Amino acid sequence: MPEQLSINNLPDLLTVREVAQILRVSPLTIKRWGKRGKLPAIRINSRGDRRYKKEAVLWLLGIASPTTE
Repeated sequence: MPEQLSINNLPDLLTVREVAQILRVSPLTIKRWGKRGKLPAIRINSRGDRRYKKEAVLWLLGIASPTTE
């Protein structure tokens, strides 16, 4: 079984699977939210893998305030 992520020590960038685990939704839901702008993704490498900022995930959980960049 994969290691459980803790809210207290999340990496700065999270994978689709990690975000889905934290929010207790399916990875497909995370991808849909990205397309709708609810949870913006950062695309990395030549494959375009998605990564999500820790702050955005915490904001969805109501733990952090939205960041302005």
